[in-house]
Amino acid sequence: MKLSSLCLAAVLFATQPAFAHHSFALFDLTKELTLVGTIKEVQFKNPHVWLQVMVPDGKGGQTEWSIEAGAPGMLLRTGWKPSTLKAGDTVTIVTHPARSGEPNGSLMRVTIPDGRTLGPGGPPPALKAPG
Repeated sequence: MKLSSLCLAAVLFATQPAFAHHSFALFDLTKELTLVGTIKEVQFKNPHVWLQVMVPDGKGGQTEWSIEAGAPGMLLRTGWKPSTLKAGDTVTIVTHPARSGEPNGSLMRVTIPDGRTLGPGGPPPALKAPG
């Protein structure tokens, strides 16, 4: 194998995650939808955190919504912890809904049980003065 072929293979392998990353084109960024529901599951792992939320459907049943949030590192910098949300927590979520009408969306912000509102890209939590 030539050195140039080996270098090309190394570059392609190193950039593979960039090719795999999707855009948010499947979400309607012009719309905001507010959901009130109960956390079923939180998947706090790369490349994006996912919230599975059970939302009443108005007919006596529930619909499971899949809400995509930011990367775990980004959320940690804005006040999240892996333990911030757990199954059974009641939350209010504001999301950009899927263009397809499917029950999924891109997280804008979530109000968690302690009353705080968190969201990817928001300001970091206030720093506490040393004391």
